[in-house]
Amino acid sequence: MLNQLTISELTARLATRQCSAREAMQACLERVARVDGRVKAFLSYDAADALARAEAADKAIAAGANFKQRPLLGVPIAVKDVLCVKNHPCNCGSKILDKFISPYDATVIERLKAAGAIVFGRLNMDEFAMGSSTENSAFFTTLNPWDTTRIPGGSSGGSAAAVAADEAIATLGSDTGGSIRQPAALCGVVGLKPTYGRVSRYGLVAFASSLDQVGPFTKDVRDAATMLGVISGLDPRDSTSVPEPVPNYAAALNGGIKGVKLGLPREYMIGGLDAEVKLAVDSAVQQLQKLGAQLMEISLPHTDYAGATYYIIAPAEASANLARFDGIRYGLRVDGAGPIELYGNTRGAGFGAEVKRRIILGTYVLSSGYYDAYYLRAQKVRTLIRQDFLKAFEKVDAIVTPTTPTAAFKAGEKSGDPLEMYLSDIFTVAANVAGICGISVPCGFTRSPRLPIGLQLLGKPFGEETILQIAHAYEQNTGWHKEKPPLP
Repeated sequence: MLNQLTISELTARLATRQCSAREAMQACLERVARVDGRVKAFLSYDAADALARAEAADKAIAAGANFKQRPLLGVPIAVKDVLCVKNHPCNCGSKILDKFISPYDATVIERLKAAGAIVFGRLNMDEFAMGSSTENSAFFTTLNPWDTTRIPGGSSGGSAAAVAADEAIATLGSDTGGSIRQPAALCGVVGLKPTYGRVSRYGLVAFASSLDQVGPFTKDVRDAATMLGVISGLDPRDSTSVPEPVPNYAAALNGGIKGVKLGLPREYMIGGLDAEVKLAVDSAVQQLQKLGAQLMEISLPHTDYAGATYYIIAPAEASANLARFDGIRYGLRVDGAGPIELYGNTRGAGFGAEVKRRIILGTYVLSSGYYDAYYLRAQKVRTLIRQDFLKAFEKVDAIVTPTTPTAAFKAGEKSGDPLEMYLSDIFTVAANVAGICGISVPCGFTRSPRLPIGLQLLGKPFGEETILQIAHAYEQNTGWHKEKPPLP
């Protein structure tokens, strides 16, 4: 089945004419038609447009296109509903952007298209990327392909589920507090959060501007390296984009990890860590040691404050960013007697409960009399958390942790308790607060039910080469990433 192939497998077949891009695109569309009624990863897709783009890719291949210059030529890739694709809807999982059609491509979409990718389909997400389960979508809950009574994680749940269910060869998501790594772990796929500034945010609808970063979901680490190489690099349209050279990430995978120093933070082995998750992560660490890595216990002393810091900074920035959704310029409009009533009616009807909760919290911590006590203090603690990581990286090359404290939980199990839901991201938020890179790779399964477990590798700023190399070495010596969910 062509839809089950990785990027590298598919492009190898396309280059040697063993299959066509149209056949690969058709296989993905047929898979979506067969299984998405149960998985519910897709909000929308345009089959005719996708097949037309596939035929254009086939013509380019027939004309002798260079796959080194266009490494995604003919590859079907779907995107999270928070990225702008010209002439396609961009709802951000929310009613407030009803009928909004993007007039332009995000930078990452431009780069995917330039690399030859067939960009198709909008993937479900927690509304405005606020959530850990995709239950906060205004449209429906995406379900986990491994067990469709359970959540796929969030906020990029649709992106993770689509790759796990082989509905797309790869996808894009965004990560503000773990929204790539956490669903990747729960769905048994690879998810990469780049360093803040590595990938342009132009055309990414903002949740929290100092935390958001775009990244890929893939079926293996080599594909993640390929995708990162395509979407990375300086963009003058994003003032936070950093002019760091973009390495050949795929070439960096070939070396081993003998002598690589891995840090094990004592603060991450908490009491709430599920026993089966701990066992799988411990086994993965032992495997890395067998491959030649040196293990070292480290301390990240301000870890306990990462969650509180995140849940002050992120809502504060969200309250400012979401002020633009007022019912006047685009999207939903619910009229009122005057502008204030129009604002209130529109935002009241357009935003869901979790978005409202975070806007209220963010507005509070930015308000007069509380700004210094909360937001300013959180920024100071953020500096301490970042310094913890930078000091640790003076001793180690990467840090190893669980990605999530548990495997996927039942739909509805935590939706009534926001604080319990927030704990799903306890191992991931610190990387966003510190602005470093991280990747989640499959490292095992729970016994009953059989659900994926993820291993997280955290790297120094712009240290994606290192974590990709470590993840690839681990992956090549295990078979977890080859497992498929039991969807008929």
